[in-house]
Amino acid sequence: MWIERIKLKNFRIYAGDTEVVFKKQEGKNISLIAGKNGFGKTTFLTSLIWGLYGGLMRQVEEKYQKDIRSSGGYEGYLETLVNNQTRRSFLAEETSSAAVQVEIHLVDVMIPSIPCRKVIIRRSFDLKTKKEQLKILIDGHENELTKEVGFEIFINDFILAREIAKFIFFDAEKIVTLAEARSKTELRTLSKAYSEVLGIKKYEDLKVNLSTLLTKLRRSGATQISQEKLDNLVNTDQELKGLIEQNESRQKDSAEDITRFQFRIDTLQEKLIREGNSMTLEELKGLKQQRDQLKRDGEAAKNELKKFIDIIPFVIAKTRFKELVDQIEKEFTLKSTDLNKEDLKKELTGISKEFKSGISDLVNDAKAQKAISEYLNKLMTKRLLKSTSSEEGEILLDFDDAKARSIIATYNYINDSFPKQFDEIKKKEKDVVQHLRRIQKIIKEGEARKDNPLAQKLREEKTDLMEQVTTLNQKLMTTSEEAGELKTKYASNHKVLSEVEKNFNLVKTDRRKYDVTAELLDKLNVLTAKIKEEKKYSLQKAILFGLKKLMHKQGFVADVRVRIEDDIMDIDLLDTSGNVIDKDNLSKGEQQLYATALLKALVDESGINFPVFIDSPLQKFDKQHSSNVIKQFYPSISDQVVLFPLLEKELTEKEYDLLKPNLSSVHLIQNSLNGSTIEAYKTKELFTQFNAQDVHAH
Repeated sequence: MWIERIKLKNFRIYAGDTEVVFKKQEGKNISLIAGKNGFGKTTFLTSLIWGLYGGLMRQVEEKYQKDIRSSGGYEGYLETLVNNQTRRSFLAEETSSAAVQVEIHLVDVMIPSIPCRKVIIRRSFDLKTKKEQLKILIDGHENELTKEVGFEIFINDFILAREIAKFIFFDAEKIVTLAEARSKTELRTLSKAYSEVLGIKKYEDLKVNLSTLLTKLRRSGATQISQEKLDNLVNTDQELKGLIEQNESRQKDSAEDITRFQFRIDTLQEKLIREGNSMTLEELKGLKQQRDQLKRDGEAAKNELKKFIDIIPFVIAKTRFKELVDQIEKEFTLKSTDLNKEDLKKELTGISKEFKSGISDLVNDAKAQKAISEYLNKLMTKRLLKSTSSEEGEILLDFDDAKARSIIATYNYINDSFPKQFDEIKKKEKDVVQHLRRIQKIIKEGEARKDNPLAQKLREEKTDLMEQVTTLNQKLMTTSEEAGELKTKYASNHKVLSEVEKNFNLVKTDRRKYDVTAELLDKLNVLTAKIKEEKKYSLQKAILFGLKKLMHKQGFVADVRVRIEDDIMDIDLLDTSGNVIDKDNLSKGEQQLYATALLKALVDESGINFPVFIDSPLQKFDKQHSSNVIKQFYPSISDQVVLFPLLEKELTEKEYDLLKPNLSSVHLIQNSLNGSTIEAYKTKELFTQFNAQDVHAH
C-alpha cells in the first residue's frame, strides 16, 4: 500500500486547501516533511488519524481519547478541527459555510474480490450542519461492498486496523511509552496491538466463537427411522471425510514444499544481488520476458478474483443467509413432523377400529361399551393435540428438496471452501507481485553486460526452483478446488445425516457435537499457544538483531525475552548476566531506540507492507545512533517512509546527506499569518529554503 497524496481543507493550522503528493520512485522509499515547532507537523499526522478513523481515533492512542474528552465529547472535538480563522469568519457571518476535510489517496491496496488501482477516503465535517460525512471511492466510484460492510469497518478490516495504527503513525517522542508500559491495562492494550500486527488475533476471535457455540447446542425432535438408511449415510460420511483429510494432507505437503523452495529461492536471490553487477544481455532479455509474463499473470490473477464477485453479496449478507438456512432446516423438521402426525393418526384410527370391533366380546353392557369408546376417542384426540402443540414455527418458504438443499450447499460453500479458494487466489496474486518486484530489482542492478559463470549458475538454479514453485502452486490450486467439491458433497450428505440422526437419537447427537466442538476448542488453544511461541521466538530474535544494529553500546543488551501470560505479552531486555534491564533506567534515547527496534521487528514479522509515518524521528538520538537509524532503519522498514523532522535540531545537513540516496520527495511547511502550507522542493533546495525562513522572519 502506498499513500499517493493527502489533501487537507481548513484543517486546524492549514487554512484553505493543502495538498501533499508523495512521489513513487524505484529504490527511494523516504519522503520528508520538515517544519519548525508549531508549524503543523503533528497536526498533519492527526489529520491522517481522523481521516481514517473519525470518532474511533480514540481507540488508536490515549492522547486522542484525552483530547476528545477535554473537548466535551467527539462533537466538540470536531469543532476544534476547523481552522480558527475559518471558524471565526463563520461565527461572524462573514462566510456562509465552514467545513474541514481530509482526503487520502491510496494505491497498491489489496482488497479481496475488488481489483482496484486507487482508493480515496474522504472525511469531512460541516460546522453549519454539525454533521460528519465519510465517503470511500474505489477507482473514482462508490462501491456496494463498502456500503454493505460499513465504511468504518471497511477501513479497519481492509485498509488498516486501528490496533496497529500506533505502529504506523509513529510519534518517536511519545512512542517511548512502549518501553514504559507497566500496568496490566497498558500491557493488555499493547498485547492486543501486537496480536493484530502478528496475525494472532484471528485465532483468538475464533476461540471466542467456538466458546459461544458450546452454549448453543440445543435441538429438538425424535422419531424412528430406517437403520439401513442411517448406515449408508454414515458410511458415505466417513468415506468423504477420509477423502477430505487426504486432500488436506496433500495441500499441507504442497504448502510445505513451496515454503521450502521459496526459502531456497530467497537465499539464491541474496547471492544474485551480490552478483547483480554481472549479467549478459541474453539473461537481461530473459528477465524482462519474465517480468512481462508476471505482469500478465498478475492481470490473470485479478481476473480470477473477479469471478468471485457474484458470491460476495452472499458473504456480506451471511447473517441473513444463515437466517434463511435456519428457516429451511426448520421447515424440514416441520414437514417431517407433519408426516409423523399423519402416521400416528392412521395408527390410532386403526387401533380404535380394532378395539371397537372387539369390545362387544368383552363387555355385554351397551352403555359401558359406549362410555369406553368415547373415552378412547378422547385419548386419541388428546394425543394428537399434544403432538401438534409440541411443534413451533410455520411453513413460510416451502421450497422443494432440490432447491432447499442447493441453498444449504451454497451456504456451506461460503463457510468452508470459498474462504480457502479466495485466499489461494489472493496469495497467488501476492506471490506474483513479490516475484515481479524481485525481477525488476535484478533488472535494475544488471548494468554490466559480461559473462559471470557463478551468477549464471545461481540464476539457472533459481529459475528451476521457481518453475517447481509454479507447478506446486498449480497443484495446490487444483487440490483446493477438489477439496471444495468434496466438502460440498460432504456438507450435503452430512446435512441429510444430521437430520436423520436428529430424529434417531437426539441426545447422542448433541453430545457428540458438544464433544467435537470442545475438542476443537482444545486443539485451537494448543495451536494458538504454539503460534504464540513461534512468534515469540522470532520476535525475540528480530528485536535483538535490530538493537545490535542500531546501538553503539556493545554488549549492553545481550538478549531479549518475550513473555506471554494469558492475554498479556511483555518484553524483557537482558544483560550479559541474564538479568532483566529496568527500562525505566534507560535514557530517553535508549528507550526510543528500543521502541524503534520493536517497530522494525513487528513490521518484519507481520509481513504487511504499509506506509510508516515517523514524527520527531531523531530527537533523542546522539550522532552515532542517528547515523545507524538513517542508514539501516529508514531505508528498510517499509516501501514508504514519511519523516517529520525539525531541521538542524533533529536532522542536521550532514545527516540529511545520508538520507539523500533514499529520498523520493521533500517538503517544507511554510507558515504565515494566514496559517501553514506545505511546499514541495527539490532535494538539494531543502536547507536553502529552510534557512530562508529565518531570513524572512528577521
